[in-house]
Amino acid sequence: MTEIRKHRCGASPHVIAWISAAASLVLSHQGLAASAAPAPPPPPAHTACCAARKASAHALPSDAELERLHAVFGRIEIRNENIFNLNNPKDDNVLFRLADRLHHPTRRSLIRAQLLFHSGEPFSRHLMDESARLLRTDPYFYDATIRPVRYHDGRVDVLVRTRDVWTLNPGFDFGRSGGTNTTGVTLEDINVLGTGTAIALKDLHSVDRSEKAVEVSNQHLWGTWTNVDVAYGELSDGLLRSLTIDRPFYSFETHYAGGVSLNDTTLDDSLYDLGRVVDKFAAQTKYFQGYVGWSPGLVRGWTQRFMLGWTYDRHRFAPTPRWSGPTLLPANRKFVYPWVQFNWLQNQYVALRNHNQIHRIEDFNLGVSVTARVGWASGAFGSSQNVVPFMLSASDGYMLPHGDMLLVSSSFSGRMRHGTLENGLLQASVVNFLDQAPGWLLYSALSATAGHRLTLDNQILLGGDSGLEGYPLRYQDGTASALFTVQERWFSHWYPLRLFRVGAAVFFDMGRTWGRPPLAQPSLGLLEDAGFGLRLGNARTAFGNVIHVDLAFPINGGAGIQHVQFLVQTQKQF
Repeated sequence: MTEIRKHRCGASPHVIAWISAAASLVLSHQGLAASAAPAPPPPPAHTACCAARKASAHALPSDAELERLHAVFGRIEIRNENIFNLNNPKDDNVLFRLADRLHHPTRRSLIRAQLLFHSGEPFSRHLMDESARLLRTDPYFYDATIRPVRYHDGRVDVLVRTRDVWTLNPGFDFGRSGGTNTTGVTLEDINVLGTGTAIALKDLHSVDRSEKAVEVSNQHLWGTWTNVDVAYGELSDGLLRSLTIDRPFYSFETHYAGGVSLNDTTLDDSLYDLGRVVDKFAAQTKYFQGYVGWSPGLVRGWTQRFMLGWTYDRHRFAPTPRWSGPTLLPANRKFVYPWVQFNWLQNQYVALRNHNQIHRIEDFNLGVSVTARVGWASGAFGSSQNVVPFMLSASDGYMLPHGDMLLVSSSFSGRMRHGTLENGLLQASVVNFLDQAPGWLLYSALSATAGHRLTLDNQILLGGDSGLEGYPLRYQDGTASALFTVQERWFSHWYPLRLFRVGAAVFFDMGRTWGRPPLAQPSLGLLEDAGFGLRLGNARTAFGNVIHVDLAFPINGGAGIQHVQFLVQTQKQF
């Protein structure tokens, strides 16, 4: 991705016009003298030669020409900007200066460790673009760009530019969707002392449970690509413990990967219908997975990845004393199995703005991605049943005429037992972005889900927390569902307090479920809602990319539905 920018001189248009007028007046008075004046002498030969060398040193040949010349990376300059640009008078105030002083900038060594290229290595536009994409996935950066700045003596000097965001969150959490509030207190820093280490202490209260938890993670432990995540939580209905140590396939050029993850959770699991709990039971999950992987890297725009792994997955269920209603228990299950996985990915990234974020660079892969995994769970390994777990997924993207971008994806997973599909889940989605005019975009999405012989604890739900914003959360339960959403999105240039980017949306949703799982009421058929709301793009902190403030109006539905739903949510996108 090459970002093209227009550079302007510092003078305003009015100043330039005034200078031009003054120059014209002077020349009109001195026209004869100017015509009679001798021409200035040519510069000395050595001066012209030096100027030519300087121009040549700063000239930038095309990427193809640099590769033909076997150019290598030269000096790599890392310019990490603080939260606010105090050289800009609009940012230079007491509050912003204090924030910059209190914030510890991300260490250059951490940024350098994430670059896929080094000085002296062959020049590659692909490695620069992918490095910039990787930096943009870090939550402690608002933006990241990488571009060549000069070419000299067979070397290409590169500028890496990032901008930090505020990463300390000592605050009160609040959210509202589906008529239900979520509250809590959090003390969190996702970039402690600029090292990329995240530490979080949370006391949260949601519709499901209260939770007191601590979590420590670092995606680049000791300047490597090793990700470590440790979490411990005391729940009002159980306990949570998890550990992940992983070196993933972080790049198209990564040749080796491997990791382990463990999870031990006990909590009360609830089943919902019409926005109410209809069943509740204690659920204990013990999970372990380890894998190793290999890839030949990027070959002619494609990457293949091969993985071998082992999974231990046990679920136990029991009645809970915190529920007095009717109880249906899922069957206990344990699957222990080896598996193999294959990934096939195409590198076709594009960088855009004003699609899911407000005035930020967004990366979309329009290439093909296919993943297939199959395992064998046997009683000889300790499994409760002999089954074949599998998972298939695929996605692709297209740039269409008239400004459309189309993204399609699908997945299919389940277990085969004696030729019968169990816990089968088929999902598909189509998303379209239509650029209409500067600052205006029409978004539409169609998604569908179908289940076959699903376990009782695996529900297909539609409601205020899953796309039908005008309805209570977890409102409709079924064995299949479909949802259509269309939004008119507006991206303004309003920048209040230089803290938030402002947008707005008008939306319409419609969806329905089919089938009747145990304890569920018959489907209410097609449900529709419409609404509008503000979008606040968080330009200075790392917590919540886009804040949604919406009013949604259900068009139909069952008795007891509120005529207006007020929603406040923190989302990753528009």
